[in-house]
This record gives sequence, structure tokens and C-alpha cells, in this order.
Amino acid sequence: MSEEKRKIHSEGYYIFSFISMHIFSFGVAGIIFIFFIKNFFIPNVLNVSNFFDLILIPESLITIFLTPGIIILSYLIHLFLVAIVLKLIYNHTEKLEPMKAGIIPREKNSRALKYYHIRSYILRYPKWAFTKSPFPWLAIKLFNFVGTTNYGKGTTLEEQVCGEKYITTGKNCYFGVNGVLTSHLVEGSFGNVQLFPIKIGNNVSLSTFACIPPGTEIEDNVVMFPVSGSAKNEILKSNNYYIGMPVRKLFTKKIKELTKLSEEQIGLKKKLK
Repeated sequence: MSEEKRKIHSEGYYIFSFISMHIFSFGVAGIIFIFFIKNFFIPNVLNVSNFFDLILIPESLITIFLTPGIIILSYLIHLFLVAIVLKLIYNHTEKLEPMKAGIIPREKNSRALKYYHIRSYILRYPKWAFTKSPFPWLAIKLFNFVGTTNYGKGTTLEEQVCGEKYITTGKNCYFGVNGVLTSHLVEGSFGNVQLFPIKIGNNVSLSTFACIPPGTEIEDNVVMFPVSGSAKNEILKSNNYYIGMPVRKLFTKKIKELTKLSEEQIGLKKKLK
């Protein structure tokens, strides 16, 4: 395939994803909402001349009670369609060029680099739409549904800088506000792209502004304090507390000093090795 055809092919992903995720998803949800407003809300509520008829006329009363539900339903339909379109496009890119761990060179326009940029682009709006919606907890379900991540049951994902692809976690994990869970990293302004999976065990808690770079493995029952970060491809051992950037393991005395808790309260005697 020539360079020009390759460029057109790439641009097709961007154009199609923009139209389908914005115009199509909002259009379908908008049609449902406008239909309800035109055929029910206007005649049964806005065109009622007497205020007390809003309570006395069954059609008006039912319409008033249904309106909040219709608004929420229309919004959820928009999110649902965004998720469906994203899954279709993402799966298509995976068939053409599966995502693989490794270093993607930037000096040439390789297929791996092209589809890396496409996947990054198509994930931006869905992530924003879900995390900024009234239902931010649906973001985990979005990523797991599309197949970009595998977050475990009971996991909470606060607003993150990344956190949308190549991440596997166990159960009951917590990732604090403004953290960084990034499986990809560009070395310098125009350096190579490092793409390595993040693997996290059960009962892991990462506090605010925690930074987890590509290739990090975190074992079970790990707590990371705020404004801390691991190095690339680092392994954090289970049943430990970590702090700092780069992180270092905390021992009993320092943990008691930071948390103001006793050994029995934080369970150090049983958990820490």
C-alpha cells in the first residue's frame, strides 16, 4: 500500500470515529428526547393553561414524573452507542494490527505506530464522556467491555491521566484521584513509544497522584502513599506499603508515624513481612 493510501486509510478511522461517536450517538439519543418533548411534554405540560391541571390531569402528572427518567435514558443511550462504536472500531484495529508489548520506533511510520495513534485517538472521547458523566463508575465497565483493560471486581477508578488500556488488575483495588496508570510512554518529545502492560494484584490501593509507568507489576495487598511513583518495569512486592518517587518500602515505625495508627489498627503484624 502506498504512503498516500495509507494516510487516507488512517484518516478514515479518525473521521468515522468522530462522526459515529458524536453525531450518531447524540443524534439517536436526541431523536428520542425530542420525540418525547414534542409529543408528550409540550402538549401535556407546557400547553396546560391551568396550573392545577398539572396535578389533576393524569397525562400531565405522568409526563412530569417521566421527564427526569427520559432525560437520563437518553443520556445513557448516548453512552451506550459510544461504547458500541468504540468496541467495533477497536476490534477492527486489533484484527489488522494487534497491540503488542514492546518499543515502537518513531523514526518511521510503521503499522504498529499508526494503530497506536489510532487507538489513542478513538479512546479519548469515550473516556471523557464516561468519566465526566453523572455515572463515572461506568468508565471501568466501558474499558472492560471494549477489551482495552481487565479491571477486577470491586475496583474503583477515580479520574486518571490515563488508565484506559493494557491494564489488568485483581479484585477490590482503588486508584486515587489524579493518578497515572499509563501502559505507554513517549521518551522525550519525539522519542520511541514504550508500550508494556501494567499488572496489579488484589486489594491494591494507590493514593492521590500515584504514578504507575509501563511494565509495572504490583502484587497483592500493596498500599502506595500520595505523590509516589514506581520506575518502569518495577515489581512491588505483596503485603507492603510504599512511598516516594521512586518508591521505597516503608517499615513499621515510619508507617505508624505517617498514619497515626497502631500496629493492630493497620494490621502490620499480620500483613508486613
